[in-house]
Amino acid sequence: MARKMLADGELSQTNKEESRYDFDLFVIGAGSGGVRAARFSANYGAKVGICELPFHPISSEVIGGVGGTCVIRGCVPKKILVYGATFGGEIEDARNYGWEVNEKLDFNWKKLLQKKTNEINRLNEIYKRLLSNAGVKLLEGEGKIVGPNGVEVTQLDGTKLSYSAKHILIATGSRAHRLPIPGQELAITSDEALSLDELPKRAVVFGGGYIAVEFASIWKGLGATVDLFYRKELPLRGFDDEMRAVVAKNLEGRGINLHPQTNLRELIKTDCGIKVVTDHGDELIADAVLFATGRLPNSKRLNLEAVGVELDKTGAVKVDEYSRTNIPSIWAVGDVTNRMNLTPVALMEGTCFSKTVFGGESSKPDYSNIPCAVFSIPPLSVVGLSEEQAIEQANGDVLIFTSTFNPMKNTISGRQERTIMKLVVDEETDKVLGASMCGPDAPEIMQGIAVALKCGATKAQFDSTVGIHPSAAEEFVTMRTVSRRVTACGKPKSNPE
Repeated sequence: MARKMLADGELSQTNKEESRYDFDLFVIGAGSGGVRAARFSANYGAKVGICELPFHPISSEVIGGVGGTCVIRGCVPKKILVYGATFGGEIEDARNYGWEVNEKLDFNWKKLLQKKTNEINRLNEIYKRLLSNAGVKLLEGEGKIVGPNGVEVTQLDGTKLSYSAKHILIATGSRAHRLPIPGQELAITSDEALSLDELPKRAVVFGGGYIAVEFASIWKGLGATVDLFYRKELPLRGFDDEMRAVVAKNLEGRGINLHPQTNLRELIKTDCGIKVVTDHGDELIADAVLFATGRLPNSKRLNLEAVGVELDKTGAVKVDEYSRTNIPSIWAVGDVTNRMNLTPVALMEGTCFSKTVFGGESSKPDYSNIPCAVFSIPPLSVVGLSEEQAIEQANGDVLIFTSTFNPMKNTISGRQERTIMKLVVDEETDKVLGASMCGPDAPEIMQGIAVALKCGATKAQFDSTVGIHPSAAEEFVTMRTVSRRVTACGKPKSNPE
């Protein structure tokens, strides 16, 4: 059916049809997914326009920037700060490797902040150049949809420009969500946290997801006192429970104060800082309070309801498996669809869109075995199914292989922080269903493991692979003993029968 749609609707255009529109494709939002879709569509010969809000490190409804959240106020600047925060522990560890380090270490926050800003400015220009080199017309301003084939762009001076397009792609991403409590205006989101003028000495982080765990690690690594509050018993809901427990232990080991099963009730401005009041009645004073309580799709100002585009209750744009909305000429990719909110996934969706609409190749995103990482210190990385997911989906027994060890580097440095690796295997087929690791270099290692899972690797194939020695990664191919078998009814057994 999809192939017929393409053959009849997209690929057999007449010159007359083409001339009806200003563009073959107009993209609203120049983040990762939008830029990818625009460039690749242009490479297929489409005439493409794209609009994006004016650049600024801290986003709002009227400012953003080419490159989007990941490049300007997300993955890239965050990773730069993670690198900066990691050096503190590395310098401490260096002492036992013979490096004579002064007792007092000075850290210059403003210097790191400026380097981070320089890098995102550079990347912003690179993204603009990528669009230009592909022949994509870039417009600066706020875009909204005024019809199935109509777009209006409001420029900085208020001038409104109207364009027609055969296809419209929504790629406006998401924005940070603020907790609706008294004093919420005293808190910051991850946008502001990446651009603070001063590094807080006392920080409170509320949330249990990626952003919360990562910023807790960053601020602690840079010398702040950090208190992390979250609603559940463990952080990182949705990840493998065993890994979640390890991350929590590592956070505590690094000196972060954890407050599980705790909500914030109120923030109060005082002469000493921000008073944080919890639902247990506890109080503490902080210089900065970060709300890391999720993100919401950026769809509110796009005029979608007026055009008839269907949204879900969170404001996410509803799409089919090809990223098409209920309006045949309007499509959406990335976080605004709230499918799997990761930058590489938005890139995949943008690629599939351009192949489907302009490349003559019906292509839908494949969300199986997508690896991801939490850049805590040390990081967590996973691919495939968690133990809990595997048990829920399995028809037969699931075998769990784990390895917990002190990394070689720590045997000299003296750091008490163990690495854990895990494989989840379907006993009947021997297929590896999932892999996870918490420890140094976990994301770098997991990317390679993801290729193996994508190819349908079995545990026997892992076992027959020669390891690289000495390395942590070799543990993934030397785990021979089953840690536990979980039967179909969900009751684990320590030893295989």
